Amino acid sequence: MNNKKGLIRGTIEKPKDFKKTFKKLISYLKKYKISIFFVMFFAVCSTIFNIVGPKILGNMTTEIFVGLMRKITNTGGIDFVRIGQICFILVILYILSLLFSFIQGLIMNKVSNKISYQLRKEMSEKLNRLPMKYFDKQTHGEILSRMTNDIDTLSQSLNQCITQIISSVATIVGVLIMMISINIPMTIVSILILPFCLIIVGQVVKRSQKFFDQQQESIGHINGHIEEIYGGHDVVKAFNGEEKAITVFNEMNKNLYDSAWKSQFLSTMMHPIMGFIGNLGYVIIVVFGGYLTAQNKIQVGDILTFAQYVKNLTNQINQLAQVTNLVQAAVAASERVFDFLDEEEEKEDQALNINLEEIKGNIEFKDVKFGYNENKIIINNFNAKVKKGQKIAIVGPTGAGKSTIIKLLMRFYDINSGSIRIDGYNIKDFSRNQLRSLFGMVLQDTWLFNGTIKENIRYGNLDASDNDIVEACKTASVDHFIKTLPDNYDMVLNEEADNISGGQKQLLTIARVILANPKILILDEATSSVDTRTEVLIQKAMDNLMVGRTSFIIAHRLSTIKNADLILVMNEGDIIEQGTHKDLLSKNGFYAKLYNSQFEQM
Repeated sequence: MNNKKGLIRGTIEKPKDFKKTFKKLISYLKKYKISIFFVMFFAVCSTIFNIVGPKILGNMTTEIFVGLMRKITNTGGIDFVRIGQICFILVILYILSLLFSFIQGLIMNKVSNKISYQLRKEMSEKLNRLPMKYFDKQTHGEILSRMTNDIDTLSQSLNQCITQIISSVATIVGVLIMMISINIPMTIVSILILPFCLIIVGQVVKRSQKFFDQQQESIGHINGHIEEIYGGHDVVKAFNGEEKAITVFNEMNKNLYDSAWKSQFLSTMMHPIMGFIGNLGYVIIVVFGGYLTAQNKIQVGDILTFAQYVKNLTNQINQLAQVTNLVQAAVAASERVFDFLDEEEEKEDQALNINLEEIKGNIEFKDVKFGYNENKIIINNFNAKVKKGQKIAIVGPTGAGKSTIIKLLMRFYDINSGSIRIDGYNIKDFSRNQLRSLFGMVLQDTWLFNGTIKENIRYGNLDASDNDIVEACKTASVDHFIKTLPDNYDMVLNEEADNISGGQKQLLTIARVILANPKILILDEATSSVDTRTEVLIQKAMDNLMVGRTSFIIAHRLSTIKNADLILVMNEGDIIEQGTHKDLLSKNGFYAKLYNSQFEQM
């Protein structure tokens, strides 16, 4: 068992509620109780064969000693046939012990990995059921740490500690039985060293625990920092923030170093201390054993046997101390995982039996109030009526609440009061999947995953054919560009999709929405990251797509919404003006000032 590896990778912290978490962990283990039974069976068998070995080895030593004495007194010699038989038996026993140990390790490895698989699966599914507000208060690095580091720690700790506990307990019990069977006084003398072992182990574990707590906290901070810096490396470079990022990392890294070396140092101190105590035990055994041998109360080989058994005892106590840390690591890691799985999910209202094909796209906002923090309302009494097929533009300064309205419409967040209705149905009458299937969204920040262009576009409709994808790309005016690429539609986009331009990424996301063929469109700053020529292409494609569909457009470039059927002008969470582009300009109000200011700045 590689204890150092388990401790280093385990990042041990003390669980807040050990008993509650341990019970949950046991509930996962119960599913594999048959496998764990066989783990226990093979572990005990392996341990028994290991325990019997020193006894037989002691007999062989006695046989050699007796043979030498016979040779000295000319009454015979060493019985090499007998010694050969003993060696053969020892080899068989150790081979069987190795085989059983291998089998139990294989079974336990499968169990621990199945539990890890199940937990990762549950966490992945949980991610899709969590409300958006959860991600507002958690860093990506923290969530990633729970899905990777914590489950990895749990898997390794389970794999090591269960088999080690079984083996150590079986070894201690078996060794004591074997020692008593040989000589009771020698056994009593041998186990006198055990209290010293237990006291030292307890003190080391107690002192090292606080440093393991600090180590876990430091690793969480470092994970979050690295994730943020790597994700925003271009911003860091643009603002010459490399030195500051390095300084912050170095400080975090130093904290991790300080806590890690102290915790590991204290843990590794147990090995030399236990070795020293073991050596003292050997001295006591040899002296007392020599005395008993001189009185013919034990054989010479029994001294060797006791020395090996005492070594086994001290080693197993040391292993159990290490296992204590591993158990805490497993429980602490599982506690973080269970805390994540216990997070409050989006409450799914009872969905009505609505025929989505009959939805036309009439939308009404009535007295809508909302705040990300319930004590701070940012959308106040929002009222608007949108008829099917209308092209609605939402404009206003940064922070006016434009994107928030869209998030409420798709139920990324639930409103505090009021109602939002689609064709007379409250959006809470739909399941979230039903509701969001009505929408197609193109965001300011494009999202493309690591895969081919064809796979990225098909994400809008997984049942679409290759011909459907090509037609969608033609409508989005991106087909010509794709065909200029080395592998055309089979070109692989990297993780950040930075092997194509921002405008080209936007065109691909629009093609994805076209393929989805939604009833309601949402364009959130859809043309903000493209050049003028590309903007014209996008605008033309979107004009064709929006025919017959209710469309919401959020745009800073007011020149792109001149032909909107209705423009809603927002400021500080309220609609302060509404009308067509021409009507709003004639009023010479807030919209007119906003529109004219863009041309003044050009």
